Amino acid sequence: MERFDLVIIGAGTAGEAATHYARSRGASVAIIDRALFGGSCPFWACMPSKALLHAAAVHHAGGDYPWQKASDFRDYMINREGTDQPDDSGHVKSLKDAGATVIRGSGSIAGPGRVRVDGRELDADAILVAVGSVSRVPDLPGLAEAHPWTNVQGTATRELPRSLAILGAGPTGVELAQVYARYGVPVTLIHPRDHVHDKEHPRSTELLGKALERDGVTLRLGARATGVRAGEGRDGGHVMELGDADPVEAHEILLAIGRDLPLEGLGLETIGVTPKDGRISPDDRLRIAENVYAVGDVGGPEMHTHLGHYAGEAAARIALGDDDYRPSFDAIPRATYTDPETASVGLLVEQATERGIDAAEYTADIGSSAKGYTAEVEGHCTIVVDRAERILVGAFMAGPAVSEAIHECVLAIRANVPLATLADTIHAFPTVARVLGTAFIDADRDLA
Repeated sequence: MERFDLVIIGAGTAGEAATHYARSRGASVAIIDRALFGGSCPFWACMPSKALLHAAAVHHAGGDYPWQKASDFRDYMINREGTDQPDDSGHVKSLKDAGATVIRGSGSIAGPGRVRVDGRELDADAILVAVGSVSRVPDLPGLAEAHPWTNVQGTATRELPRSLAILGAGPTGVELAQVYARYGVPVTLIHPRDHVHDKEHPRSTELLGKALERDGVTLRLGARATGVRAGEGRDGGHVMELGDADPVEAHEILLAIGRDLPLEGLGLETIGVTPKDGRISPDDRLRIAENVYAVGDVGGPEMHTHLGHYAGEAAARIALGDDDYRPSFDAIPRATYTDPETASVGLLVEQATERGIDAAEYTADIGSSAKGYTAEVEGHCTIVVDRAERILVGAFMAGPAVSEAIHECVLAIRANVPLATLADTIHAFPTVARVLGTAFIDADRDLA
């Protein structure tokens, strides 16, 4: 039986990060995946969607970026030259160059310290589960007959749909809604909540909802799909029933209602782990069993590429003997790359209050700032502070480049930077960061 210090099941961002960290420490590593090495992000998610958002923004502003050029650029990043097949050879080469053993196949845990890959057995001092997630498909009558899209088809199609209905207005839903609407596709965004992207601050969701409507997106908020009549609409489109509300017709249906974890067949029962509601719960050292770790989408606490990278390295560090290390998940940045962008970290004021924090919220408006005037943009920077400790516990933004500006708040929360220090920091003029600085100053003066 082959023996390794670390065997990793899943070669997405978390698995790759764990591999490179472990190899940098001289550990022997085997990494296994049955699909594309690199995971969803470079092929069906982060990278192609951001490329399409960039193209759509240029096109929307009157630039020379037709859909053909946009899809060609996306394919250039993803596909093997001369084919329509995604190319993961760069990821495989990087892992092999690092000295890892790369195995393409279906890996499963066969008991403590043992992993099976298509009949091949590996002995492992530690096992890391990093199998990612898959698009959730709702149990709707008639949906299967409509052959719905997931993020895969939504980011990979070379032909613009004649019309598009998107189920779910989280990050994936709002980003792809804006892409297709800006290329002239009639888009309807269906969401059971009263606001798009409803996990963000209400100011952000309101700004984003208005922006999508300006781009031509039809919002059907507070609506829940109850069934689909495939091909029964005008011109062969599908009819989506919304209970007692008016139905929606579209030629394609895109699912963006969340992600599920592919835990079946992983052999978790052989190490005494039973998923609850389709989830597993690592401890504060990312363990789900002795010498078995779960990271990335499957490990939580949220699903982000950057979090997967962080957790992958953290798990490898712990597995290789750093007994004192505990990863910190108190300052996870979240960003959505629509126009306007949204970004956040930490707690809403209501969430902070529920945790017993003496919390207060302060907001600075981007639209009425120098940045807003010069760039003709709207937005806000809202911070949540602990009045007793005089530190930042949350930040929420919408506007240009807020996905970059949020990191000052990430560091402030991670390091418990005093509010007085944040208020006494010089921010370049005119920038979104300068607007954020105004919020720090307002809060510090108010609490003086």
